[in-house]
Amino acid sequence: MQAEIITIGDEILIGQIVDTNSAFISKELNKIGVSVYQITSVQDDKEHILKSLREAEENADIIIITGGLGPTKDDITKRTLAEYFNDTLIQSDAVLKNIEHLWEVYIKKPLAQVNIDQALVPSKCAVLMNKYGSAPGMWLEKNNKFFISLPGVPYEMKALMYDEVIPRLRKTYEFPYIKHVTLLTYGMGESSLAAKIEDWEDNLPSFMKLAYLPGLGRVRLRLSAKAMSKESVETEMQKQIDALLPQIEDIFAGFETDESIEALIGKQLTHLQKTVATAESCTGGKIAESFAAIPGASNYFKGSVVSYATEAKINVLGISKELIDEHSVVSKPVVEAMAESALKLFNTDYAIATTGNAGPDKGDSDADVGTVFIAIATKQTVFSEEFNFGNHRTKVIGKAVSKAFEMLQKEILKK
Repeated sequence: MQAEIITIGDEILIGQIVDTNSAFISKELNKIGVSVYQITSVQDDKEHILKSLREAEENADIIIITGGLGPTKDDITKRTLAEYFNDTLIQSDAVLKNIEHLWEVYIKKPLAQVNIDQALVPSKCAVLMNKYGSAPGMWLEKNNKFFISLPGVPYEMKALMYDEVIPRLRKTYEFPYIKHVTLLTYGMGESSLAAKIEDWEDNLPSFMKLAYLPGLGRVRLRLSAKAMSKESVETEMQKQIDALLPQIEDIFAGFETDESIEALIGKQLTHLQKTVATAESCTGGKIAESFAAIPGASNYFKGSVVSYATEAKINVLGISKELIDEHSVVSKPVVEAMAESALKLFNTDYAIATTGNAGPDKGDSDADVGTVFIAIATKQTVFSEEFNFGNHRTKVIGKAVSKAFEMLQKEILKK
């Protein structure tokens, strides 16, 4: 069973917005056993949309379209779908009633004709009621293929996927069972890791495959299996994981869930009733930003000092000028002093500190570009490690953030 996703909107093609809808839809379809054959982004242009619909019908059993359902003249999806299905638009009383309710409760202004026109739908469609917006979803069938049109607003689209699309698809098809397990590794590059586990990978059964997902400072190994029998997938998956783990035990950091490593750290800290703070130089607050992006982070993340300049390390964190003069601002003694200062300043159980030279020049330090020191402080100890993350500024910063989270998680797991 294959699906194709078509996203409609010039704003995607010119880079004004990032298409997060396709990623979400792909993930939800995959959970029920539907493979996504292709993702296509098209302009707000009738002929372009019609061409994409024809091609999608040849490629897939399920075609999901997002975008182009708003009230303005450039939103042409409904009219184009009507043409594709040789259909006409009719007013849906249920949709109009929903629009009137939304305007009464939230807008508190008279309905304009363009808003009333959003109640027009192809006569052959089943309406998918949008509880959070005025643009309805639409479900159409042609040549035993299903075409599902959803609004482009992400929270509206997600609600319709959960409440309407997935339940309808489950009732219509019998899907295979798909399972993905992702293992996190740190400290070894993709090519070296591939050579390390080559024999194991070569002997995977035909219904399983391995994907390497390299990132800054880490490689994720995604093991996927797909078969009609859930029992056979689960059994074989566990067998292969048990065979793999002894081969990567020196670099294995755990299994990935849908959560980021910083979210997992947050759960661990919450469970232990512990707290963390950061003192960042070369990472410029990105560690703090990652923590703060998680709902409920105030339970365990207490604050950060972004001491980017040397003067900030001295005046805000209280690092002695003599220590910096003796060892350099990018050094093991300085990063450990930064971590200890953050620990005391915010009265936390853990603190992370970073100092380094991300480039393009050496700044206040003689350290080579790419040199980074990362420290973890607790109420019992402080320790640090030195790294060289290359000569690309973005790469250096990204790797430093990843390594800092890795070091903190390992320290927390000692408890």
